[in-house]
Amino acid sequence: MAIHLDYIGGMTWGWTGVRGTWSGERAAKSMELMAERLAVNWTAITFAALQDHPQATVIKFREEPTVTDDEIRSSIRKAKELGLNVCLKPVVNCSDGTWRAHINFFDLDVPCEPKWSDWFASYSEFMLHYARIAEETGCEMLCIGCEMVQTDRRERQWRALIAAIRGVYSGIITYNCDKYQEGEVKWWDAVDVISSSGYYPIDSWEEQLNRIEAAIGQYDKPFFFMEAGCPSREGSDLLPNDWSLQGAPSEAVQKRYYEAMFAACGKRSWVRGFMLWDWPSLLYTEEEAADNGDYCMFGKQAEETVKSYYSAKSRGE
Repeated sequence: MAIHLDYIGGMTWGWTGVRGTWSGERAAKSMELMAERLAVNWTAITFAALQDHPQATVIKFREEPTVTDDEIRSSIRKAKELGLNVCLKPVVNCSDGTWRAHINFFDLDVPCEPKWSDWFASYSEFMLHYARIAEETGCEMLCIGCEMVQTDRRERQWRALIAAIRGVYSGIITYNCDKYQEGEVKWWDAVDVISSSGYYPIDSWEEQLNRIEAAIGQYDKPFFFMEAGCPSREGSDLLPNDWSLQGAPSEAVQKRYYEAMFAACGKRSWVRGFMLWDWPSLLYTEEEAADNGDYCMFGKQAEETVKSYYSAKSRGE
């Protein structure tokens, strides 16, 4: 049965944060500025744990540099004090720098080779740990995976994990598939809300929204973009997912991208919002904004674009 989902005017908070950077006045001020400057009603509190490489089967979530459980709890508490709904989003990365979408193993378990069964056992321990924290702290949503393209075909394991999570967590469950993968996940019926990463070129939003609508229509589930955004950098409007793209800082490029994305998605009532990317726990200063080419729009032209759009949505416009 489909659940009702009020509009998500959200921002991802805390990404790239390592142990020790989520506590103290600077982190608290970062979240306060996010709420004030963007008129958000949700935040995705997001952090990474590491496995050594794409074929490693142990996720070292209790070790540095992953933020501590106390840091996570205090960040959730701060968001709640600011009146925000919270999605807890634990993410796995590879220490060697390989993107998590390439975590992969043989389809069949083979002796003496790394195995899907071992990896999912570790991933389940990792996710259930944070599902319990999400339940304890009253998080409204839990994101159980992010852009893990090669794992998406492992339907049986994902369904088993979701069933286990429901045993400890009573809130909304979503999975954040990667861009262009909305039609490739065959177990959307097992989650409550479908979400994906919306890093689409500025001139292809209408095309991509048509494709996504056709891909997910059969499931009768709410949909939103768990990630979406664009660096403030020349050329990033055409490759918004490429954080390493070389280009001069440009607030105008980022602003135009947000205007185009909001205009396209605003015409589609089935797009129930965004968890924009991203707002770090340790912000640059406002004086540094013009020279900053990253995704965060603090102190940049797109900041007002986001605030105006979210404010209008909160008024039902």
